[in-house]
Amino acid sequence: MMQTAQEKQLRYQIQCPGLPLAVYREVAAHLRQVEGVETGLISQQSQQFNYGDSQIGGLWIEYPEGFDSAGRQQVDRILAYYGDRFSPWEPLNS
Repeated sequence: MMQTAQEKQLRYQIQCPGLPLAVYREVAAHLRQVEGVETGLISQQSQQFNYGDSQIGGLWIEYPEGFDSAGRQQVDRILAYYGDRFSPWEPLNS
């Protein structure tokens, strides 16, 4: 799927409190395997160190406005897989 310069990108940010850095990286790599999806990690913004907190503040996910429903379902299945095993994903308020 080739992206044109005019195509609008939809982007959202989520977090899974306490999720380890390695698992965030695994989720991001898994999501990037879905054609048209871009993703990245958001740095932890907390000024207070807490050993129980994740080293990562969250994950951003971006895809074209016209992204097909099969791709969206695949993204949802990937997120559900990790959410079921760790803790539910939450929207990240930026």
